[in-house]
Amino acid sequence: MSEPASISTGIAKRYATAIFELANEGSALAALEADVDTLETALNESADLRAMLTSPVYSRDDMGKAITALADKMSLSQTMRGALGMMAQNRRLFTLPQLVIVLRELIAEAKGEVTADVTSATVLTKAQADQLAATLKAKLGKTVKLNVAVDEKLIGGLIVKVGSKMIDTSIRSKLAALQNTMKEAG
Repeated sequence: MSEPASISTGIAKRYATAIFELANEGSALAALEADVDTLETALNESADLRAMLTSPVYSRDDMGKAITALADKMSLSQTMRGALGMMAQNRRLFTLPQLVIVLRELIAEAKGEVTADVTSATVLTKAQADQLAATLKAKLGKTVKLNVAVDEKLIGGLIVKVGSKMIDTSIRSKLAALQNTMKEAG
């Protein structure tokens, strides 16, 4: 990991931990999860917001006013509004994308959930996704949330990543393994 990314992640983790603990003490994890969803949507949809977060042109006051107005418009909780205001004052808003990621992880852990990144050759049907989630839940003992992506280069099969574990049942990987075996034998 590069040093600037590591620094940003470290800063985001400290803010996320504080926000999470405040929300957890106030029994407001559902509101925090809604705030995270709202922030993630705003970050994904607004190039202007992403540009403002990293721009050195805006003063602390300008960033504070802008993020407060945005938080009001998005109807964020008081905990999140306060945290964003503090982040603006400390010129730490550039870590907002990492903050969203860390908060998602903390919320999932508190709910006993785990996220599985699934890559398939074709779009999974609802029944296939539900069956995969049920199978993973039985293996892991936790509720599984799927992040599904499509990669047609897999030809067929799935790649499932849960934490540091990866299961690759794609035809592409099987063909690559066969090709390596043939090279070794040849």
